[in-house]
Amino acid sequence: MAFDAFVRLRRAAYEAGLLRKVRIRVPVVVVGNLVVGGTGKTPLVLWLAAALVKRGWRPGIVSRGHGAGATHVRAVPVGGNPHEFGDEPLLHAERSGCPVWIGRDRPAAAAALLAANPECDVIICDDGLQHYALARDFEIAVRDERGAGNGLLLPAGPLREPVGRPVDAWVVNGAAASPGEFAMRLVSAGFRRVASPDAEVPLAELTGKRLHAVAGIGNPRRFFAQLESMGIAAQSHAFPDHHSFRAEELAFPGCDYILMTEKDAVKCRAFENDRLLALRVNAVVDARLADQVERRIRGLPTA
Repeated sequence: MAFDAFVRLRRAAYEAGLLRKVRIRVPVVVVGNLVVGGTGKTPLVLWLAAALVKRGWRPGIVSRGHGAGATHVRAVPVGGNPHEFGDEPLLHAERSGCPVWIGRDRPAAAAALLAANPECDVIICDDGLQHYALARDFEIAVRDERGAGNGLLLPAGPLREPVGRPVDAWVVNGAAASPGEFAMRLVSAGFRRVASPDAEVPLAELTGKRLHAVAGIGNPRRFFAQLESMGIAAQSHAFPDHHSFRAEELAFPGCDYILMTEKDAVKCRAFENDRLLALRVNAVVDARLADQVERRIRGLPTA
């Protein structure tokens, strides 16, 4: 009850202007969720960035940088240290081709990104739904097959905010979408060697091999289920979200290959282990979502 009251009062304070929202010079699109744990925000952010680029926009991405060793505002380099920049921002930097900046202060991170990249004309804020200090023009919330759990806020349940909290669009990952929501699914784009991300490994190479699968993401079962849907039989090992892997944790005896997500892979490259393979996935999303986002950031009505 105390957390519920705090969340409602905090949101009301921002809406009433008692707490200050910072408006930057370009439109802001926020992607987040109401529940704790992974629902598919990272692939959705990558999809949205690519969709906007195709429409002539020049996005930048800002993020908190979960797991990063420092909290100050800074740019995320391709191939950077995951302990310094966080796993998701590194994946954004490598896959999107867009400038990516992180920092606990989201408005400051967005302003610094724009100062360093004045050509950017829209900001995508990853996992920023509850960071009200950054004024936004469009909010996207992602849910998956787990829904809202028991419907209760932390610590009694999985919710960061009440289910009825309004957003501009709901995206449903891997489950049936209701009228007015946007469907999303994750499709395989093949395996790549973690130590050499440009080196693709054909699915046939895994046939008859002794396989283990690890996942340190918010919903490990989704990754394991995807492997099963591809006809891959692997011994599964779930780790906490944003887990910082150690080489000895992956020393499975009698194992030919260890399969993992891209988000986990960026933290395991330093091991230089040729047995590690990362499954690349792409989000497939109802294209009408990009239409709605673009109309809003152009200052047009979305309906």
